[in-house]
Amino acid sequence: MYNRKKIKVKKVGYDLNKKLVIAISSRALFNLEDENKIFEEKGLNDYYKYQIENEDKKIAQGTGFRLVNNLLKINEDFPDDKQVEVIIMSRNNSATSLRITKSIEKYNLDIQRSAWTGGNDIAKYLKPFKVDLFLSANEEDVQNAINEGIASARILPYENIDDELSQQVKIAFDGDAVLFSEESEVIYKTQGLEAFLEHEKMNVTNAMKDGPFAQLLRVISNIQAKYPEEQTPIRTALITARNSPAHERVIRTLSDWNVRLDEAFFLGGVDKYEVVKAFGADIFFDDQDVHLETTSKQTPSAKVLYKEESILNRI
Repeated sequence: MYNRKKIKVKKVGYDLNKKLVIAISSRALFNLEDENKIFEEKGLNDYYKYQIENEDKKIAQGTGFRLVNNLLKINEDFPDDKQVEVIIMSRNNSATSLRITKSIEKYNLDIQRSAWTGGNDIAKYLKPFKVDLFLSANEEDVQNAINEGIASARILPYENIDDELSQQVKIAFDGDAVLFSEESEVIYKTQGLEAFLEHEKMNVTNAMKDGPFAQLLRVISNIQAKYPEEQTPIRTALITARNSPAHERVIRTLSDWNVRLDEAFFLGGVDKYEVVKAFGADIFFDDQDVHLETTSKQTPSAKVLYKEESILNRI
């Protein structure tokens, strides 16, 4: 009898490892503040009922919409090899997800993947999806993600219907405790300016340790490297309160990391909001409320939280 030989076929899944993966909650992508108020004031059942009854009603754009929309345009240059993947990560359940997915379709956003946890913690699903950046309006979810080592930030309310969508993504970062570790900021807050400057002078040739958003900057740099410098679809900026001479260590660190940073502003205590606005940021990441209170009124902004064990939480 002839024995048919079985041939094992290796299944290859969709590889997220070599892409810029953004996970975003429905409240960060869309303006669902009225719906969230129903949830807080009337409870889960009324919230579910409202979402289902308004399933076909298009949701207004939220703080993270502009960033997501502009990032997804990059994929038009790589039709056979997407560079950016956006995934909806939401505490909604699958039943209430329909309104959100229908709004995604109405805005023609190329978002194909999603996770609906029905109220459960989102953070544990971020690593399986190879997430580089998680954006949410839920502080607990953001804190859990930060604790897991995922670049994450809490989206702040922002409304500006006059925003013009750009052909270039612009992302602005604070330095210490965002791109760089919190080590220097801890010295500044616990020992004062003179101790901080002395520390930076003594360590000027020592690269700073990675902050929570360092890896994200590297992934962005990898995409930028696929383009001629004058044609890059992503432009990045460092907007920091540091000034001379503490700026030198920053410059040396970025060189040591071999990452691209298009613009850098060392403000020395000058208000950040006007510079952030002039840069035209699609989003600005900072760890301090004093800056975000002003930037969020004119620019989409998000707060970077500290890990729970951070000494900065106790200062």
